[in-house]
Amino acid sequence: MGKNDDGRPGVSDEEWARFMAQAAAGAGEAPKEPSARQRMVTERLRNEQPPPGWRTAPARRQRRSRRGLKAAAGIVLVAGLALIAVRPELVIDRLTGRSEARQEAENPAPLPAESVRPTAPPPSAAPDGPTLQEPFRGSPAAQWADGAAGIEVPAAEAVGGMTKEQVADALAKTRQFLIAANLDPAVLRGERPAAALAILDPRQPEVPQRLEQYLAKSTAEDTPVLLFTRFDPAEVKPVGEIVKVRGSMHTEQGRPGELLVVTDYTFVHPTTKGGTSVQRTIVRRQVTLALLDPARWETTRGRLQVRRYFSEWSNVACEAADGFLHPQFPLDSPTGPAPTGPAVDPYDRSQEVQRDGCGTITRS
Repeated sequence: MGKNDDGRPGVSDEEWARFMAQAAAGAGEAPKEPSARQRMVTERLRNEQPPPGWRTAPARRQRRSRRGLKAAAGIVLVAGLALIAVRPELVIDRLTGRSEARQEAENPAPLPAESVRPTAPPPSAAPDGPTLQEPFRGSPAAQWADGAAGIEVPAAEAVGGMTKEQVADALAKTRQFLIAANLDPAVLRGERPAAALAILDPRQPEVPQRLEQYLAKSTAEDTPVLLFTRFDPAEVKPVGEIVKVRGSMHTEQGRPGELLVVTDYTFVHPTTKGGTSVQRTIVRRQVTLALLDPARWETTRGRLQVRRYFSEWSNVACEAADGFLHPQFPLDSPTGPAPTGPAVDPYDRSQEVQRDGCGTITRS
């Protein structure tokens, strides 16, 4: 893979994976004239209709925007058009002998860590829905890392007035916070995120009080899911123990005596209601935490402060005032306000988190 003049990879991991998937699927082959039988089968399948009960209208998402800790953002995205029940390409593949190549493309090797921010969304996968046995089937997340393994810490280097050791400590604590806020099984089933809160600075003005208020008395605007991933255990259960994760973090110098750890991660949580159907809730968070020099700032040594955060949630109800994310399953009736924003690909990490609105997503 080529590199730029500064030593960074010239092609992102997502783009390289797309190229390999297309090559494995035979996308570079010269087109061939289909036989009369192939044309007949394709035409018949094209005319077939999806089975009754499938949602065929756009579903919904929600967004809200604020800045700082007073300034948080949350977006909720719910799946758009239903998947097509019949896949003509499977029949065509059998006739053309490309089934094996397609299977290899649909079961690619895990992606390496995200070394640079991707410049395009991940390649399209076969439109297969999740199952209890394969909750990530048909999703780009099938190639992502499992759980905490997806939150890798970059090599620490001295930044501004912070030593290498201080930077390493800030990176490690940021990783612990992301794990505690988004992967801790107790937090996922709605319990208090005590381990995550213990990493934050209790002396940061307003922040500890606001977070406690969100947890004690949530509203649609002031909700703990702005920072913590929580589900109602009486409503849904996790499918398996794996949450797929992809993203990256890096450090920046802030104000004098301030180190910023900037993170951008996407978490894919499969859940089930009643032990039958499966829905994937896709949560993307862009969170910036700060380590302050006690000699310059009023802070608790070794604790991190929240600088800003933006979040978006897919396949959940647009409005929820109880402090939980509520996955919406294909047969559920849409709730909340009608979608107004543009369609968004929740797996597209090349774009910034959308700042507000309730709309549709292009895949789930």
